Amino acid sequence: MTLRLDTRARVVLCFLAVVAAATPTLAQTAPSVAVTGAVSQPLSLTAADLSAMTRATVTTNSNGIATTYEGVWLADVLKKAGVPFGAGMRGAALAGYVVASASDGYQVVFSLGELDPDMTDAQFLLADKANGKPLFGENGAFRLVIPKDKRGARSVRMLTTLNVVQLRK
Repeated sequence: MTLRLDTRARVVLCFLAVVAAATPTLAQTAPSVAVTGAVSQPLSLTAADLSAMTRATVTTNSNGIATTYEGVWLADVLKKAGVPFGAGMRGAALAGYVVASASDGYQVVFSLGELDPDMTDAQFLLADKANGKPLFGENGAFRLVIPKDKRGARSVRMLTTLNVVQLRK
């Protein structure tokens, strides 16, 4: 049995073949959080990168619903980028801050002093999991969680960038 194609069918098949050959394969890139600005080592961290770092968990309660977040302490991420926490957090270093930005344009500012675990008991978690499952969808792949805050307004969902700014040099 021989399959015969009319001219119109041949043109359509040729067109589809050309389109398929010319369409580049879209590489899926893993979501990441960029650490930029006044750092000695700019970073772009994926969930896989965070999973290789020391992990921590915190539980928050919002409107009677408990959520357990897992991730990495923000101070550890900033130290990896070269922020001088500990003994180096004095003088001009205290005139620095971090702008945490989300993909929807939401931004929150934190002073470097309040992020230094040697200066305060506040906790800041760069989370990539909630209740044991990876963050995704409308909440984004990363969230900055501040479990000791009375309200969740500084918790940044859809986190994409941590930009370190130094006011005094």
